[in-house]
Amino acid sequence: MTQPPARRILLRLWAWVPSILWTVLITLASTDAFSEAHTSLIILPLLHWLMPHASAATLEHAHVSIRKGAHFTEYFIFSVLLLRAVRGDRRGWQLRWALAALALAAGYSALDEFHQSFVPSRTASPWDSLLDAAGAATAQATMWLTARFHAARTGSADERFAPATARRSNNQSEFRG
Repeated sequence: MTQPPARRILLRLWAWVPSILWTVLITLASTDAFSEAHTSLIILPLLHWLMPHASAATLEHAHVSIRKGAHFTEYFIFSVLLLRAVRGDRRGWQLRWALAALALAAGYSALDEFHQSFVPSRTASPWDSLLDAAGAATAQATMWLTARFHAARTGSADERFAPATARRSNNQSEFRG
């Protein structure tokens, strides 16, 4: 039985809710509240507690590394959520879905950096945007590897993911290499 068109549209839109909520989180993280001056008030004491003998320069370097790691991670997650939204109720991984998710993530990253150029305590950086895009691309590569592994493990008929040694012939009793 097929679903009514209105229900299909609602389900399709519902798939975008996590991505939209994540963009809200990214936007909030781009405000003054998450500037380096503010995050240092929390992160530097924590780092000093974890590494009491570290120099101020080491702690500052660790703080910057944590902030850059957050860029990578937030766009990794965003890209996974976007892939989920783009593919809708379909399963697996397709290059066109991954490219769409990557383009959306990279575009939003550029928009986010542009937004930061208007926040006095923030600086817009194309390097941060590149780091964000790297996180998104890494997510898509991870999703591809996961889909490929799953297809090989389950003997999936989707040969785009299964390695040549795991592909089965039509009669399912012999492997072809």
